[in-house]
Amino acid sequence: MDFEFGVEDEAFRAEARAWLETHLVGDFAQARGSGGPGSEHEGSAPRRAWERELGAAGWVGLGWGPDAEASTYKSKGPYGNRSGTLTQQVVWAEEYARAKAPARYGHIGENLLAPTLLAYGSKEQKEEFLPAIARGEQMWCQGYSEPGAGSDLAGLRTTAVREGGTYRITGQKIWTSLAHDADWCFVLARTEAGSARHKGISFLLVPMDQPGRIEVRPITQLTGTSEFNEVFFDGAVARAEHVVGGEGNGWQVAMGLLAFERGVSTLVQQIGFAEELGRVVREAARSGAVDGDPVLKDRLVRQWAELRTMRWNALRTLGGTPDPGAPSVAKLLWGGWHQRLGELAMQVRGTLATLGPYDWTAEKPYELDALQRLFLFTRADTIYGGSDEIQRGIIAERVLGLPKEPKQHKGSPQGSQGGDR
Repeated sequence: MDFEFGVEDEAFRAEARAWLETHLVGDFAQARGSGGPGSEHEGSAPRRAWERELGAAGWVGLGWGPDAEASTYKSKGPYGNRSGTLTQQVVWAEEYARAKAPARYGHIGENLLAPTLLAYGSKEQKEEFLPAIARGEQMWCQGYSEPGAGSDLAGLRTTAVREGGTYRITGQKIWTSLAHDADWCFVLARTEAGSARHKGISFLLVPMDQPGRIEVRPITQLTGTSEFNEVFFDGAVARAEHVVGGEGNGWQVAMGLLAFERGVSTLVQQIGFAEELGRVVREAARSGAVDGDPVLKDRLVRQWAELRTMRWNALRTLGGTPDPGAPSVAKLLWGGWHQRLGELAMQVRGTLATLGPYDWTAEKPYELDALQRLFLFTRADTIYGGSDEIQRGIIAERVLGLPKEPKQHKGSPQGSQGGDR
């Protein structure tokens, strides 16, 4: 397979690179590199402003719409976004990461909700929400996981009761990324009383500004940060016209969303991984850890080779006939890879891995550095977004055609990297 980019793609690359160079200045330049996994709390104000800067230039929602492949990237789509082919979306992701631009604050709205609305939403829903997301003005969070329904998402218990033209939502969601700063949340809830498993679930769009009806509680993690949250719904209101895909069809919509999650955003993730790997390699060289240690050298080389393989696999699976096992394979590959990278980050430090910057005069005198946060955060990589056990079950059943597990032990795939992102 040819992974090279064409002339038009390289022209697009030059424009994207020039735009990033001229706009990543001032407060935006100060926010470079902020907001990655384990550090999503960093620089919320400049990162929200950066979303509006991207939106004003049409960079949010690049390629939305069925005619993107036939359009030129210089034209604008129906929602204010630039048009662009799949390869140009990859180019933009590469240049964005190369520029060390701030981690995207609007990722959930742009890369998860928007493709879902384009596939399952009504004309009115698209017209109401997509322009605001494309302008970088509307931030979203994802209400999937619950305390008793994580990887087994079909066990969710949050309910939504119809009252005339609205629904009243009651229940709890957990691991909800950036819920403390989101304007809206897309929520899976049971709209059919007495339903179980995949039946009777609906996909609702819920405004977060409902004091007394929605409470957000941050969850402090091992890293000391709290970008994840618990969200409590106590009679929260959603309008009936904000049910996506029709009442009772939420499971189909939710699974469609998870397929979108493994698209071009996977390549963006891998570019971030390459930055982290480079940091670990530089630390290994600085500390002299690889001197006379062929086993450690081999592990570092293997990490590089595996990352290249993941990239080629991701490019291979973009476009074309959907592969039912591709999302699970991708999750298994990057989850284990990233976790091993965190372990390597500590190995190259040796005993110094237990120490970090210390300032007696600071409010929090001991702070983790980037590599320590990497190690702690990656311990969860093989669990969140659907555990390795769940992903292997999906591959066994849907791809290999093996018998299903007994019903009482069966799990279902669940949502987004880093919790409900």
